[in-house]
Amino acid sequence: MMKEFKAFLMRGNVLDLAVGIIIGAAFTKIVGSFVSDVLMPVLSLGMGKIDFSNLFVALNGESYPTLAAAKAAGAATLNYGVFLNAVIDFVIVAFAIFMIVKAANRFKKTEEATASTKPCPECLTTIPLAARKCSACGSLQTSGSINGKTSSMNV
Repeated sequence: MMKEFKAFLMRGNVLDLAVGIIIGAAFTKIVGSFVSDVLMPVLSLGMGKIDFSNLFVALNGESYPTLAAAKAAGAATLNYGVFLNAVIDFVIVAFAIFMIVKAANRFKKTEEATASTKPCPECLTTIPLAARKCSACGSLQTSGSINGKTSSMNV
């Protein structure tokens, strides 16, 4: 049972997944810092020094200067500013991942797909290109060259 467990852990998919999760966690910290420390202050300055994390509605109808003050008073709050921060964070992460995948796809070798099968002209079953006889209907598959043109004839 230990051999099977070791084989399971050493499979490429499990290792790739583990590396992806670790890199994702590190990337999340970088993007989170970029959003909260670089992007949000610029957006806040452009929108009149609004702190998105302090955008909230107190559900008890009273007014509080900050979200922390509302929480300290025990008021139920609708924190749409924190949600807005999370949405902006998500959009930035999604865009960054899109750009990474787009760049990675440029380096990926394009493999030309070569057809290895063809349809039988009689029964339309898929058969190998080199087949001389259809396995489904039994028709003979012959390819010949007539006047420089390749034609497929069933005999």
